[in-house]
Amino acid sequence: MEFENRQLLRVYMGEQAKYHHRPLYEAVIAEAKERGIAGATVFKGILSYGMSGTLRTTKIFELSQSLPIVIEIMDTQEQIEKFLPVVEDLAAESGAHVYVTLEEIRSTVILPGK
Repeated sequence: MEFENRQLLRVYMGEQAKYHHRPLYEAVIAEAKERGIAGATVFKGILSYGMSGTLRTTKIFELSQSLPIVIEIMDTQEQIEKFLPVVEDLAAESGAHVYVTLEEIRSTVILPGK
């Protein structure tokens, strides 16, 4: 099995974050696809807290208005470096609190029947 060096960009936000009346996570994914990013996935959390210390959960109706969203975006270092300013611009224009992490990974694809 051969692995390649890649980068994994994670973007954390609340599900209520909007960009021009649509969810911010949808705007990020649309831009990633348009720019030819290798892959991106959105995850919706069921329990979290952040810098504010506010607990967000699916269990308590009053606290479930903005569940956590995590977008994972994987590609080469060059592609991710080009895409980071796009994420920054979308987040800034949305006015949402967004947290971003970046890490080096090694990845491979396992195809059926190989």
